[in-house]
Amino acid sequence: MIEGKHAVVTGGGTGIGLAIARALAAQGAAVTITGRRAEVLEAAAGGGLHAQVMDVTDEASVRDGIAAAVAARGPVQICIPNAGVAEGRALHKTDTEFWRWVMTTNLDGAFWTIRESLSSMREAGWGRVVAISSIAGLRGLKGAPAYTASKHGMIGLIRSLSEDYIGQPLTFNAICPGYTDTEIVSRNIASISQRAKITEENALDMMLQANRHRRLIAPEEVAAAVLWLCGPGSDSVNGQAIEIAGGQM
Repeated sequence: MIEGKHAVVTGGGTGIGLAIARALAAQGAAVTITGRRAEVLEAAAGGGLHAQVMDVTDEASVRDGIAAAVAARGPVQICIPNAGVAEGRALHKTDTEFWRWVMTTNLDGAFWTIRESLSSMREAGWGRVVAISSIAGLRGLKGAPAYTASKHGMIGLIRSLSEDYIGQPLTFNAICPGYTDTEIVSRNIASISQRAKITEENALDMMLQANRHRRLIAPEEVAAAVLWLCGPGSDSVNGQAIEIAGGQM
């Protein structure tokens, strides 16, 4: 079901996105990985992964990037809106510029990516959209109202699209990971340590305590869930927000 399909993974050069891209390629998909940094994408490319510079905060860049990917590898059949930012800031310290940056990256970027991919996906007559949200898309994350709102919005978008295309060979789902072992978490450890005036070890422990099984999620665990949602037997899984957080949140 995955072999021979064209997949687009935004933020596919590092972290969760790269793990997903590699997993899809291992199953025989031609995978377009997108991001802003050409050098990062080129370093990750190969083995079925194809680099496409694209900035999800720029509508024209998304439109042109998806069009280039379709021209090179055919209609998008698997769309993984993964690119995003994860930065906390208390509401009284959140200015409009910061709010818009988070919303544009996390929510507008997912909207543009899905919209542009959906055109060719509908023509192909089969498609899977799996958005990478967060546990913050399902509950309030303390100290991160902008991030939480953006991830809630992503799940709302997915649920609405699942209703729009219900009964057709297109499914729309979201995955909601807990704290995952990526560069973003590493950066957040340093940021939390500085803001809260605690050691980085204590900052990491705060993240571990937030995951119910008291460890960081491996990016490959998220990738495995994507493979299932894109593979055989998942046709009736639609409009869902699936937690990967080590237990009930």
